[in-house]
Amino acid sequence: MSESIIRLHNDATDIIIRTHPFAEIIYWGPHIHHYSPLDAITLDRPLVNTGLDVDAPLTLMAELSHGLFGAPGIEGHRQGLDGSPKFTTAEVVQNGNQLTLISEDPHAGLRLSSEIALDKSGVLSLRHGITNLREDLWQVDRLAVTLPVAEHAREVLAFHGRWVHEFQPHRLMLDHDSYVLENRRGRTSHEHFPALIIGSPAFSEMQGEVWGVHLGWSGNHRLRAAVKTDGRRYLQAEAIYLPGEVALAEGETLWTPQLFASYSAQGLNGMSQQFHRYLREQIIRFPGNKPRPVHLNTWEGIYFDHDPQYIMRMADEAAALGVERFIIDDGWFKGRNDDRAALGDWYVDGKKYPDGLMPVINHVQTLGMEFGIWVEPEMVSPDSDLYRAHPEWVLKLPGYTPLAGRHQYVLDLNIPEVFDFLLERMKWLLGEHPIDYIKWDMNRVLVQPGHNGKAAAHTQTHQYYRLLDALVARFPHVEFEACSSGGGRIDYEVLKRSHRFWASDCNDALERNTIQRGMSYFFPPEVMGAHIGSANCHSTSRQHSIAFRGLTALFGHMGLELDPVKVDDLEREGYRKYAALYKQWRELIHHGVYWRADMSDNTTLAQGVVSEDKSQALYLVSQLAMPGYSLTSPLHFAGLEAGARYQITLLDPSTFPLMGKGGHTMHKLPEWLKTPQTATGEWLQKVGLILPVSDPESAILIGLQRV
Repeated sequence: MSESIIRLHNDATDIIIRTHPFAEIIYWGPHIHHYSPLDAITLDRPLVNTGLDVDAPLTLMAELSHGLFGAPGIEGHRQGLDGSPKFTTAEVVQNGNQLTLISEDPHAGLRLSSEIALDKSGVLSLRHGITNLREDLWQVDRLAVTLPVAEHAREVLAFHGRWVHEFQPHRLMLDHDSYVLENRRGRTSHEHFPALIIGSPAFSEMQGEVWGVHLGWSGNHRLRAAVKTDGRRYLQAEAIYLPGEVALAEGETLWTPQLFASYSAQGLNGMSQQFHRYLREQIIRFPGNKPRPVHLNTWEGIYFDHDPQYIMRMADEAAALGVERFIIDDGWFKGRNDDRAALGDWYVDGKKYPDGLMPVINHVQTLGMEFGIWVEPEMVSPDSDLYRAHPEWVLKLPGYTPLAGRHQYVLDLNIPEVFDFLLERMKWLLGEHPIDYIKWDMNRVLVQPGHNGKAAAHTQTHQYYRLLDALVARFPHVEFEACSSGGGRIDYEVLKRSHRFWASDCNDALERNTIQRGMSYFFPPEVMGAHIGSANCHSTSRQHSIAFRGLTALFGHMGLELDPVKVDDLEREGYRKYAALYKQWRELIHHGVYWRADMSDNTTLAQGVVSEDKSQALYLVSQLAMPGYSLTSPLHFAGLEAGARYQITLLDPSTFPLMGKGGHTMHKLPEWLKTPQTATGEWLQKVGLILPVSDPESAILIGLQRV
């Protein structure tokens, strides 16, 4: 029946939903220019022998009760009863590209609310709410969001990782069964970023159809890409609930985390650009909407060795380098001399800071810089006054000795006294000191998280949100960085209440190329913390030139992670140079359209940003290892105006080796590097620009200006 067909659409994407008798997405793909709901009849499925005598729809909840036999979107029971619900649509409310569907199963005593919206950016957002309509508790085991994709979507791209090695991509072909990504570490995790991309075989940055999903949730999660035996394919995402963790009382509703999805017919770049635009327009909110300031964070400079007079010398040198925000990291609070003690004792260490923090803060601000400070409120050290006074405040199950991680336990935020204590301490810190920025860390996973004897990972995550929400509302001028040993808590739900992610604890420029590229699929550069570390990387002991470190940090939110007092003159000049380069280009980097280029040699990565009006562009080409070929393939610049001519400029000539020296890869440079050249946008996009052969672990920066 055509009246039961609902359409959500924009210029690029269509979502077609059959609402009765069950809610089912029957199409998600490229925009249909000549649409008629009558055409949906072409998708009525035949019935096969040995199957059921009725069709099995792939509904929004993917219930087993339809005879679907794949991974269902809902599992639960009422002491063994009402465990196989089947929802029938009761109400449909459409407001433009927003749709609310209410479905019910009166036999199971459950109501399903589904909220679906297609944003003008092209991003589709969905969530489900399940409500118990009866007196007895309904135990929730699983509640997922399910999205069908086209039958030709056969290749999966996902991300794995670990500490200092986040956002590592891998691919696989999916012709049968399922690929499941599962995280039970209690935070978004370094290991399993909650996203999946599936597309036509061999999809690339510039080509192919792709469907990408990201679950906005900072706790345990499961994502699945599946193929049914009848060939239908779908993506599924959910929060994982530990045994007994969620049971709904009468009238109580449980909502899934929000799932964010993007379809692109222009490869991975199209998908990313939709996500970036959505975040910029709907989620990212910077206090004062000012440019992203250059940071200096003290961690790798002094670690726990805090001396206010020395820190003020660091601030002097930082200001001279062009730093705009100075952050004191771990080690400022009472008894914190290493990572074995004092978490929870959020009072200024009187031995290190006999006059408190204000002399340092005043000095930093007198130099024209903002002041920031590190905290880790969710944790407590066994060797702390707080733990000695309140050992019962730890997140744990009775009868078990909690496992320590980084010599610390996790505080149970579900205990009102714990929540109130942390809120009071943070209000003291932010209320009594003119602090502009908080680096909020979370340095361990959750093991046996419990409250009142029951599993409590899910509620712990919600209490973290509530704590941060209270602080953001009370201190709207303060920016918050989400850090979790680097990239362990990065997702859209955190971004709703923070302003920056610390992408990784690894400042190694070579590793950062892969980490930042992986992160770029879902996040724009302005929320990606990217620092220039010291010449000898602290996490890998690898050494890189200041040029490679500086240019690698350019396509993010730049900072420095070092002691500026101790660096030599050559390094100091390099830090000053790349801080200035970042300031020159950050307006473009943080507001332009981001592109990744397809390169024939996987040892070469290329990325760029083009202004909205296409008048200028900035492209970075990074040579990660020895090239596979003796010549580098041309770089194809995307996003330019076809008929315009562009001046081509090498913006950092110092990155090139001296010519004419024995043993190097080139004795003649490409002509555009020797004499000024222009070319049309169409030529640069379709034909490209020949590149020099660069040394391993080096980069070149190319600017384009419309003339």
